[in-house]
Amino acid sequence: MPTISVKRDSLFTALGKTYTDDEFQDLCFEFGLELDEVTTEKQMLMKEQGDQAGAGVSEEILYRIDIPANRYDLLCLEGLVNGLLVFQKKKESPQYHLTKYEDCHSLHLTPSTAQIRPYAVAAVLKGIHFTKESYDSFIDLQDKLHQNICRKRTLVAIGTHDLDTIQGPFVFDALPPADIKFKPLNQQKEMTATELMELYSSHPQLKQYLPIIRDSPVYPVIKDKNGVVLSMPPIINGDHSKITLNTNNVFIECTATDLTKAKVVLDTIVCMFAPYCKFQVQQCKVYAPDGTYDLYPKMETREEIISVDKANNYIGISESGDKLAALLSCMCLKTKHEPSRGLLHVSVPPFRHDVIHACDLYEDVAIAYGYNNIPRRALNVSTAGGQTALNKLTEQLRHECAHAGYTEALTFTLCSREDISTKLGVPIEQTPAVHISNPKTLEFQVVRTQLLPGLLKTLAANKKMPLPLKLFEISDVVLQDADAETGARNERRLCAVHCGKSGGFQFVHGLLDRAMLLLRVAHGHGYRLRPTEDPAYFPGRCAEVVLHSTAIGRIGVLHPSVLAAFDLSNPCSALEINLEPFL
Repeated sequence: MPTISVKRDSLFTALGKTYTDDEFQDLCFEFGLELDEVTTEKQMLMKEQGDQAGAGVSEEILYRIDIPANRYDLLCLEGLVNGLLVFQKKKESPQYHLTKYEDCHSLHLTPSTAQIRPYAVAAVLKGIHFTKESYDSFIDLQDKLHQNICRKRTLVAIGTHDLDTIQGPFVFDALPPADIKFKPLNQQKEMTATELMELYSSHPQLKQYLPIIRDSPVYPVIKDKNGVVLSMPPIINGDHSKITLNTNNVFIECTATDLTKAKVVLDTIVCMFAPYCKFQVQQCKVYAPDGTYDLYPKMETREEIISVDKANNYIGISESGDKLAALLSCMCLKTKHEPSRGLLHVSVPPFRHDVIHACDLYEDVAIAYGYNNIPRRALNVSTAGGQTALNKLTEQLRHECAHAGYTEALTFTLCSREDISTKLGVPIEQTPAVHISNPKTLEFQVVRTQLLPGLLKTLAANKKMPLPLKLFEISDVVLQDADAETGARNERRLCAVHCGKSGGFQFVHGLLDRAMLLLRVAHGHGYRLRPTEDPAYFPGRCAEVVLHSTAIGRIGVLHPSVLAAFDLSNPCSALEINLEPFL
């Protein structure tokens, strides 16, 4: 959940009223927000960087407010003030006007952009007048969007430019790094893209974005008709077109790997700052590589239809259609009631991209009505919660294994392919493992099919501990299953290992007997051991654990090759059984 910091005095000035901290906290709660903290910029810096960091920093009161992750329109002061004023019925939800595009502000994509960042959208805000506070809010909104819906610029990167310093039409191209050269934002000299990547490799903020394009043969770049570089998304803008307090006309471009997200981001930015331009937004022509074009921003207002009865039943209230329409209008959703059919026609504005289903409208009705105002009523059904039988058995066995002198371990559910195959002497093709389609590291390629490898890696990481080492784990493994709906199923298992100066059945057989006794299964009268061979175990020192003629696991002394594969030098005995047959 993102958190925004707004200056208290500026917020109260925009709201037209002064609140106490408690009063504003109550207002936030009624609106579905939470006032997280009342602090100052100095206190925030001192908390993050130490007492010396606060020297000379403003002590103006800041409100830190938690914003729902999908309410992109509330990530800046302008959007927050608009939402609260409409909620308090002090103003109507704003109406936006799209003005005719100008060909000189068009954006043209080249075919090479398909290799790295295939989409782009653009808009123009004309006649804007920045103050220091509105300028800071403009920049901060972009940062919040980058961290939120833009997924740290991997999906969308935003660039804003002083339109009066550049000349369109603009070109969005993808070029080899050596062919890109410009003066980046707040730098003193021109650099190639390769030099920029080296420069920002140690930058505290920008270094996290470098991997997005670093390994690509081409880097994205936006230029004007004179070849002036506006930006190299998603890394840095050019210094030539940077926004200042004197900027009057703003060109906004969003390059993306997800066109839908780009539209949402562009709509959000222009809606939040259109009030500074008399609610007018100029569209831009964006030409695809094939020569076709589309106009952005869309700024589409769509209609959703919901039932009055369903809204009342879902929330647990009984209000008229007109009252529900008024409640939705308080949430920037202009609504008309159709009494003859018992329907509400809801107009969803372009900045409310969080509304994607009727349930979102029901939620807004509940917020506007007030959760504390919903009458309490007894449940129509009687229910009782409790542990599932499998989890209850798991908890009981954990205690008993600990009482037997074993230490519980909790290992990763994901592991490498070698951990469950070659290290155990089994080809990966014969292992019913669920594979990760795009593993990020070699350590996490598949979902484990056994608990044993995780415990062996735990032993290897604790070789300095005195012997014997006795570990156990009761957790799930995942196995391929063609009959399951998902193609795989979970299986709860108990695994134990004993690592000492000698190895033998007796070290883990005692734990197996104790577990079976607790499960009311006696040796020879319900379960037995049956000799078997397994490449993970020493020949002649491995047995199947058989329950009522069905094999549920294995017990034995681990093979020296397995110990060597996991970097262990002392003998180990192991036990692993399936617990689900005992339910």
